[in-house]
Amino acid sequence: MQLYFITPVFSSLPCQVTLGSEESFHCIKVLRMRVGETLHLTDGSGNLYEGQIMAQDIKSCPVMLTSVIAEYGKRPFSLHLAVAPTKNIARFEWFLEKATEIGVDEITPLICEHSERVQLRIDRLQKIILAAAKQSIKTYLPILHEPRKFDDFIRLNLPAARFVAYVEEHQPLHLKTAYQQGDCIVLIGPEGDFSRKEMDAAFRQGFNPVSLGPSRLRTETAAVVACHIINIANES
Repeated sequence: MQLYFITPVFSSLPCQVTLGSEESFHCIKVLRMRVGETLHLTDGSGNLYEGQIMAQDIKSCPVMLTSVIAEYGKRPFSLHLAVAPTKNIARFEWFLEKATEIGVDEITPLICEHSERVQLRIDRLQKIILAAAKQSIKTYLPILHEPRKFDDFIRLNLPAARFVAYVEEHQPLHLKTAYQQGDCIVLIGPEGDFSRKEMDAAFRQGFNPVSLGPSRLRTETAAVVACHIINIANES
């Protein structure tokens, strides 16, 4: 299935929508789709639409939507990953791509004491998330928040189980053991890890320290591992 993204639909079906310029070019020029052929589309809010091409326009392809499946692929839990951006932005982009493919609902770039990167091009990162969502047939587009300072983020009143992955020699509690299904937030620190001050502040805000295994993982790897653990735990 090839998935196309459209703006939210507010009319009853059937109704006509228009693909954006990039989607139109890919559909008509690259894939050589023709009038009358069927497309699958989503607005990123859980709706899976089916429609037919009305005209072969490589800049603004019109599509007649004929049916919809609501809450397609809806999960019984939500995962919010707050991750310190890596110095090498390509590694953070890799994390965004893989986490989207695996399954994540919200992502917040976390600015910490030891952060080596504080500036991000959110528009570019959103395009990476969108491409990964299309590739993995996700009808729910993950929300990418603006970067937030560590202290500000941990004080948010978010109703979910709270975990912080912390590199400590004697950290016995693994995330797969600590997590018992349901909504959760996982904090992943920068290359230099969280500071002791940050960890103490997180503990006071109800975050539980957890391990991701015996290996010392890069930031982006740790974030993907945490994402995978939470998703696997909810498959049982």
